[in-house]
Amino acid sequence: MLQKYHIGTSGWSYKHWKGQFYPEGLKAAEYLKFYAAHFGVSELNTSFYHLPLAQTALNWASAVPANFKFCPKLSRSITHYQKLLNSENSLKLFFEVFDPIRKKLGPVLVQLPHFVKFHPEKTENFYKVLRSTYKQHRFALEAREAGWFSRESLDLMKRYHIALVISQSERRFPFFEAITAKDIYYRFHGPAGLYASDYTDTMLRNYASKFTEWIADKHHIWAFFNNDIGGYAYKNAMTLNGMMLNKSGISRENPS
Repeated sequence: MLQKYHIGTSGWSYKHWKGQFYPEGLKAAEYLKFYAAHFGVSELNTSFYHLPLAQTALNWASAVPANFKFCPKLSRSITHYQKLLNSENSLKLFFEVFDPIRKKLGPVLVQLPHFVKFHPEKTENFYKVLRSTYKQHRFALEAREAGWFSRESLDLMKRYHIALVISQSERRFPFFEAITAKDIYYRFHGPAGLYASDYTDTMLRNYASKFTEWIADKHHIWAFFNNDIGGYAYKNAMTLNGMMLNKSGISRENPS
């Protein structure tokens, strides 16, 4: 049986990768096309800070191969300012941009700040909106407050098929490994210096083995390296992709 995984970086618009990953003469407008020749997926951080135009999203989609996926980060107006409350209009604006390229999307990343606490009723109301209005989309939630890792919270995620994001960092962000959906979403922020440290081959081999076991259990893996300083992100992503390719029966094609 063909198995699936998706490994990339938390974006592609890194000017400091020029001369390392990107050729010196490559224009910034050509970065995505070059990136997509090496990876099959990327996070979209820009949507967290400000919504792109719908035409911009369409342009991104037309610049990449047919099976390439984007994982957009939900707008901070929803996660940080509205704190998931009364967010229907903001969600509508977000998906008006991304619905036209829905077939190009992986899970939508819902990143919560440490000051947004888990509240069962409010959280379930938010999940209900996601699953009733945007049921054709996948969602992954990255939490930074302990209450989100409680049994009650994890059970809600399982009920509404929300993937818990597993964040690896130098104790900067909470690390909690639990599987709550068919999708498993891993973010690598750096094993030592945040955003600026390198994962060793030994570390990556351990992750390759872990991911292989999860794939055997019929899960889809989404893994992103956010340690962009020094170019570690693309190097680590390439190495892990290579290790996964060497695993028998593993393919990085996208799920249907």
